[in-house]
Amino acid sequence: MNKTLLFAFFFIQILINAQFSERNLSAEKWQFKNTKENKWLTASVPGTVHLDLMNNKLIPDPYKDENEKKVQWIENEDWDYQTVFKVSSKELENQNADLVFHGLDTFSEIYLNGKLLKKTDNMFRTWIIPVKQNLKTGDNLLQVKFKSSVIIGKELAGKVPFTMPESPRSFVRKAQYQFGWDWGPRLVTAGIWKDVKLNFWNDAKFESVKIEQKNLTKQKAELNIHVEIYAEKAGKYSFLINNEKRNISLNKGFNAIAFPYQIKNPKLWQPNGWGNPNLYNLKISLQKDSKTLAEKEERIGLRTVELIQEKDEKGKSFYFKVNGNPMYSKGTNWIPSDSFTPRITKEKYRKLIKDCKDANMNMIRIWGGGIYEDDEFYKACDENGILVWQDFMFAGSFYPSDEDFLNNVKEEVKDQVNRLQNHPSIALWCGNNEIDEAIVNWGYQKQFKYSKEDSLQVWKDYKKIFHEVIPNALKENLTSEKNIYWPTSPSIGWGHKESLTEGDSHYWGVWWGEFPFEIYNEKVPRFASEYGFQGIPSLDAVKSMFSGNSDLSLENPIIKAHEKNARGFHIINEYMKRDYVVPKDFVKYNYVSQLLQVRGMQIAIEAHRRAKPYNMGTLYWQLNDCWPVISWSSIDYLGNWKALHYQVKRSFENQVILTEERDGVLNFYAINDELKKFEDVTIEFDISKLNGESLAAAVSSSDGKVLENNILKFDALEINDLIGDVNKNEIFLNVIIRDKNDNIIAETNHFFVKPKDLKLTKPNIKIKKISSTEIEISTDVLAKDVYLMGDTHFSDNFFDLLPKSSKRITLSKPLNKIGAMTLWDTMNEGN
Repeated sequence: MNKTLLFAFFFIQILINAQFSERNLSAEKWQFKNTKENKWLTASVPGTVHLDLMNNKLIPDPYKDENEKKVQWIENEDWDYQTVFKVSSKELENQNADLVFHGLDTFSEIYLNGKLLKKTDNMFRTWIIPVKQNLKTGDNLLQVKFKSSVIIGKELAGKVPFTMPESPRSFVRKAQYQFGWDWGPRLVTAGIWKDVKLNFWNDAKFESVKIEQKNLTKQKAELNIHVEIYAEKAGKYSFLINNEKRNISLNKGFNAIAFPYQIKNPKLWQPNGWGNPNLYNLKISLQKDSKTLAEKEERIGLRTVELIQEKDEKGKSFYFKVNGNPMYSKGTNWIPSDSFTPRITKEKYRKLIKDCKDANMNMIRIWGGGIYEDDEFYKACDENGILVWQDFMFAGSFYPSDEDFLNNVKEEVKDQVNRLQNHPSIALWCGNNEIDEAIVNWGYQKQFKYSKEDSLQVWKDYKKIFHEVIPNALKENLTSEKNIYWPTSPSIGWGHKESLTEGDSHYWGVWWGEFPFEIYNEKVPRFASEYGFQGIPSLDAVKSMFSGNSDLSLENPIIKAHEKNARGFHIINEYMKRDYVVPKDFVKYNYVSQLLQVRGMQIAIEAHRRAKPYNMGTLYWQLNDCWPVISWSSIDYLGNWKALHYQVKRSFENQVILTEERDGVLNFYAINDELKKFEDVTIEFDISKLNGESLAAAVSSSDGKVLENNILKFDALEINDLIGDVNKNEIFLNVIIRDKNDNIIAETNHFFVKPKDLKLTKPNIKIKKISSTEIEISTDVLAKDVYLMGDTHFSDNFFDLLPKSSKRITLSKPLNKIGAMTLWDTMNEGN
């Protein structure tokens, strides 16, 4: 039998044996139009109305210039979408056909061949509609008519007897950031934002598959495979797990069954920094008379995750124990990586998660004002050992609790937790972002002149959603070992002392409070789940704000339009004056703004890590951007690492040596987050002038050990004894710790004054080409904050290069010309 015939044979066998099929209607030719107009235009599915209008050249790109203002009319219009698809007589021989919408944004009416099938009201739900009786052989017309979320939201808000903050967004179950945030544009979308499928099936289908990890030892993993099956008729069926068959009997209608399954000598899924995130594939199928009715593949990881909160003399602990070991959480907060979510590709998800892994992170918090991310996000986290703190999509407002809204939320939770719970990366479910704090601390009740009854109703509504509906829905839909629920983040607002002694904390005294960076050394919480400072993005990202050539200047109205925090430039400038010489040139100002962001976040991260195990987590705000913008991100919209991401990579190393200057004394902390120990460590001190002249060196032995997953504090030194009468502006301290085999465990540099007060000498920077993708950079004197410039990704950047030393850097792609800038250049603009 030749290869063509063999392929045809197997294809026919698949058709014979399979009793289900799935068609992707997103691939059909779609059209859209404003409901007020008659002309149909080409549309893309998945997509949004803004993207379709852009593709038809009816609106300018909202990300460029000040075009965001020009497209605000779109949110107040209604929009119609339609397609025609063919159905064969063979397909209609199937017993059932389901039309499945994986994402409709947001209020819509669905028509098939002129008949209204469903009204939708939630961007985050999956809508499954039986349509066998509505289909016909040949052409079928599918229409989705979208109503304005803004107008409907205002109508819903009008039914409440008091003014709700952030109306109308809190009445609408859609991505809250679309209504504008202090890092994102207002682009309230509509459209079919996820795939549309037409599924044919016979006899029975899976409703859900949930993997419960019942018991885990070195010898075996005991699992329960929970399946929910809908059967057209009672009878005998077969259930297969990786081709292991079990015969079962199903009743007509809904069936819930649990099947035991074992994996011998299991390899654990380990978070990044502790080992490999080992994964297992499970192929699950349902058969009748040897014909496959339904099948599903799951990729699981075997691990345990616990949230530990125990009272102690200082308050109450808050940390995650993973596979039986306390884990110091190092990571970031995630927002949607585009304001138009259908543009977020698999490749973009994978790159950003790989960037997190490369920066030594082990946790990401998905912020509650965005979206429940695509499956590709969670797959990438699974594969890279990144745990996920998953907020539900509620943020910074008050929310209603009428029966329709609560039922909608309950179904939303059901859809999302059933989709996501088998991912080993999911560590915690969190009810919302900053709503408890908004009610208690933000003064909305006073602003809107609430009566006592109004205020009590707000709190009652809050309790109903986040202390009843969501946790109860989790209990109904999760297997027990995955049910770690935290009602709100933060648990206590940053103005209250308890925010530092228990729960998780969003500390915003820096930035919003304009306190100096050094306050981070005092305001150390048990778990820092949000804190941050802004930095201007890469020059490429700034230039992408323009549709043509434009002036690189802070006075440029286009650049101002891409700073969404009303006081952003003022705050950046005030902090910069405290710590740096403020450059006049925009390119240098851009560079120093990134150094400023680094300085603040480095002080915070190091304060948190020095406090281990009192503090057991530091998640900075924020990883990414949804458009070209001046924001708190460490990676800009184009995917470029800002200076902060390079520093985070260094600050999140498993082993670090940190210094703390306090009351004329210098303290030293060796921190080890890895599950291995270092014995007979030594610490080396080398004091040098900035021009390279060595002043003193010393080696100190420690009779202690840097234990696994622990911290070692070395003997403190009097600063005056250490440096004598040398001018602090002209020196720095290099600190190295080594193991007993003389290998460097960690290294750091300590400066005794602020950057603006350093008496830097002009460095003679030399860049030598080693290969097409590797360079060596060297200097004669201290080169502070070396900034390599070029259209490539550098393996390291924004680093200090010690006097008479060199460093090799790899490039993501060859580059003919590489520029370099150092802090000296910004302090000597005229030279």
